[in-house]
Amino acid sequence: MGAVQIVATVVAAAITVVAVALVVRTVRRMLSVIRLGQPDPTRGDNRGLRLRNMLAETLGHTRMLRWTVVGAAHWFVMIAFIVLSLLVLEAYFEVVKPGNGLPLVGAWNIYGLVTEWIGVLGFIGILVLIGIRLRNLPSNPNRRSRFTGSTMWQAYYVEYTILAVLICGFFIRGFKAANDELEWPVWAAPVSHALGSVLPAWPAAVSLIAMVKIIVSMAWVIVIASNITMGVAWHRFLAFFNIFFKRTPGRKGSGLGALRPMTSQGKPLDFEEADPEKDQFGVATVEQFSWKGMLDFTTCTECGRCQSQCPAWNTGKPLSPKLLILNLRDHAYAKAPYLLAGGDNATQEALAKVDVLALAEKDRPLIGGADEHGVIDPDVLWSCTTCGACVEQCPVDIEHVDHIVDMRRYQVLIESNFPTEAGVMLRNLENKGNPWGAAQSTRDDWTKGLGFEVPNVAEVEEGDFEYLFWVGCAGAFEDRAKKTTRAVATLLHEAGVKFAILGQGETCTGDPARRIGNEFVFQMLAQQNVETLNEAGVKKIVATCPHCFNTLSNEYGQLGGHYDVIHHTQLLAQLVAAGKLTPVQPLDGSVTYHDPCYLGRHNRVFAPPREVLGAVAGPERDGAGLVEMDRFAERSFCCGAGGARMWMEERIGKRINVERVEEALSTGAKTVAVACPFCLTMLGDGVTGKKAAGAAPEEVEVVDVASVLLRAVQQ
Repeated sequence: MGAVQIVATVVAAAITVVAVALVVRTVRRMLSVIRLGQPDPTRGDNRGLRLRNMLAETLGHTRMLRWTVVGAAHWFVMIAFIVLSLLVLEAYFEVVKPGNGLPLVGAWNIYGLVTEWIGVLGFIGILVLIGIRLRNLPSNPNRRSRFTGSTMWQAYYVEYTILAVLICGFFIRGFKAANDELEWPVWAAPVSHALGSVLPAWPAAVSLIAMVKIIVSMAWVIVIASNITMGVAWHRFLAFFNIFFKRTPGRKGSGLGALRPMTSQGKPLDFEEADPEKDQFGVATVEQFSWKGMLDFTTCTECGRCQSQCPAWNTGKPLSPKLLILNLRDHAYAKAPYLLAGGDNATQEALAKVDVLALAEKDRPLIGGADEHGVIDPDVLWSCTTCGACVEQCPVDIEHVDHIVDMRRYQVLIESNFPTEAGVMLRNLENKGNPWGAAQSTRDDWTKGLGFEVPNVAEVEEGDFEYLFWVGCAGAFEDRAKKTTRAVATLLHEAGVKFAILGQGETCTGDPARRIGNEFVFQMLAQQNVETLNEAGVKKIVATCPHCFNTLSNEYGQLGGHYDVIHHTQLLAQLVAAGKLTPVQPLDGSVTYHDPCYLGRHNRVFAPPREVLGAVAGPERDGAGLVEMDRFAERSFCCGAGGARMWMEERIGKRINVERVEEALSTGAKTVAVACPFCLTMLGDGVTGKKAAGAAPEEVEVVDVASVLLRAVQQ
């Protein structure tokens, strides 16, 4: 062994020992912080399904590839990073002796071929990602940059480290080729041989570059070990676990479906037995999040995909799902020394060893304004529409909406601290059974003048109806939504579908109460409805409101209500396909469809509404047919009403419904079709405002898919 090899070996060994020691210490600390979270026994079931889902999302890159160029580039970089681990290991052998390779497989031609092309494609991929980051610099005066708020030096450091290690790998192989020591033929390593043809024969260069490669790699390990919150690096290891432990591994796509039930010590909270002095009501401090929440915070890669899709962020609100997670992460790790010392039960001796910054962090309120030095500003918390766009886009399956609702629960149930106008809605739910405060005796007034009888379940024998038509509060009381209700009832009648309603026996499903954080009111309403439905022998339900649809199908099961629930657009699509409803008159002009968040993203119902509209409007053609907005399906933009925002004033930034209406108008469509009464109200108000300002043609209208179909069937 020559002097160069001896020096290179000693340096490589020394920096590796330091790196390993530091990273082991950091991983142990990270695990201790994650364990501070509350138990969650629901994360360990269906392990085979979880494993398959994790492999599909990581190796298959199913989430990342929704952004095709970024996804493809990231896949090659990810594979290159995994292979880099083998090549870094190989560098330890090359440091000792330039001609050495990886034992057992190092001499295989297929190994050379695969690693060669992964290196090339990884090199191209990292250049693409660097270019995308530079093109979207948050330093530009552009709030919409998804990298706004990200720790940019960390991202640059990770990217240029990967680039440097890949370059070192090719130069090692190039010098091996120049020294006639490369194990593989030209066809297996064409780039390395080409590089070797222009490099001098210098055996020591292999050991020197291998040493540099190890130094660069171990320096990266030391840096991330010294920065425990460096998610842009740590997600390379944590993402596998975070995806494995996602709460709905078997759910098609990434729709949210049901909210997590309110829990205390990992068990669903029973309000009849709950004790506010002992049980946890929502989340008041960071350690009251579950351990999966702590893992979520740690895993965030700061990519900003959630931020780029958030309707609140895109309309000037203070909420960024990414920044919310980062603030919780930084607070958790800053407070961790105090918590690990025993928290409120720590002895004076233990507290004496805690850093003064951690002691200061313990006094910060989780929710509070700038004057209170709060971790999360109240305007951030209440800006969320629970649309699910953040969860849909997150490549590592962070559960932003669950965390937001958990914090809302404490604010509502314990602090009684929420937007004042929402208090009227909650009182109406408790006293009247609907958020509008309308008299229960008028719940079935929409049936008057239909020309046929709408049976009530109380008046028919069990089994004499196929579907229970769940009208919903909006469908029963809101004038525009009542048109949809009447249209659906008429279409079902004409198609010969046997259905019945609960009439005055129906109350709100509790969706707005649950999304605003009042789990008590939700359970009160839900238990009442479950009892009514079960007594009526209901098995199948059709609902016009996606919020009711989601609650009935995904959340009532938590309270003993198990039903086969279908949205009205799904049933109408089936009836059209079966020839029971036949459109005879196409639309005048084109139509565009707005995907409701709780129908589309939350429940993956995208095709049926389009099938109905397609049957009416036909294919897209000059001035007619179904045309899509720029953001549709999984990436549809929210109307602004979800998360109980329907009953809260929108005082900050641009109105979300106006943003969406402008996008709809840009298609040139005369008809904006919706499939949700909330969307009908929000987009209808937006179009009315645009007409008043002279910014929209008078003939543009917002109507439900059912109303579009009814016109075509009756004409």
